Amino acid sequence: MSTFDPDALECLAAIIEEGGFERAAQRLSITQSAVSQRLRALEAQVGTVLIVRSRPLKPTQAGQLMLKHAKMMRLLRADLENDLKELAPSSAGGGRDEERISVAINADSIATWALPALDGLAQQGLPIEIITDDQEFTHEWLREGQVLGCVTSLGQALRGCKMEALGSMEYVAVAQARFATTHCPAGLNAHNFHKLPFVSFNRKDNLQHSFITQSFDLPRVGLKQLFVPSSEGQVRALQAGWGVAVLPELRVRDLLVSGDLVNLAPRHRLSVALYWHCWNLSSDVLDALSMALREAAARNLTPPGPQEAPPGRGSKRPAKALTSA
Repeated sequence: MSTFDPDALECLAAIIEEGGFERAAQRLSITQSAVSQRLRALEAQVGTVLIVRSRPLKPTQAGQLMLKHAKMMRLLRADLENDLKELAPSSAGGGRDEERISVAINADSIATWALPALDGLAQQGLPIEIITDDQEFTHEWLREGQVLGCVTSLGQALRGCKMEALGSMEYVAVAQARFATTHCPAGLNAHNFHKLPFVSFNRKDNLQHSFITQSFDLPRVGLKQLFVPSSEGQVRALQAGWGVAVLPELRVRDLLVSGDLVNLAPRHRLSVALYWHCWNLSSDVLDALSMALREAAARNLTPPGPQEAPPGRGSKRPAKALTSA
């Protein structure tokens, strides 16, 4: 098998991640012409087109495979850097800024438990890139090879990956106290939900529908929706009296205690099981990421039930801690 030029692989990754040749050139501190030359050389070596020159740019199937290879090389270099720090701390230089260790995590996890889980790794110098998406779609980033791991609600291991159950996030329906008093003084029920505006994250966000259908045993519902693509923004919209939202209990716990928000359906909650998927590789960096997320999930999420933890899935060997620079 041919050995691929690491600079050309990083060039391909930069084009895809940045969405264009000009931004890739800025990130790599080279000319746009050099970016094109590296890509052409890599395509000639592979023997096929790797990038579809459309708007937006898209990797071909071969391009996705090469992108995954580029990210695997990043992971190997990150492992090597860590090992060199242990053997000779003064001899190991930091990884290149463009060599990012990418993971996809749903926005609600970022806003609650997942970001603090990665504090130690970030402080140790691991070049983490967090990509956010809905929990039902983060696995697509992993499937396409654009990240090395993801937090998702998908409970089936992807090909070439290992999976472990993290636990469940509990969601509640909340609104500003004054809004609740004015528009639904008796709370949220099967007879008034369709009259109330729901503040959703984006058009992919199905939590509001799931909460209503499961809580009130309805086969299908139609909702009046407003879209605010930020977990913090959703909370601010609620505090301003925009409407109702189904949000993580972890996120709104303090606001419920203070009375700024009220639980409109205290007898009902929606549990969303979350899973960590990552490449099935032996890697200290990957193990450290897995351990950090696993331990944070154990502290913050409802423990997974037996049906959520298939036997034989996921790595159970102790993760090796990353060494500080």
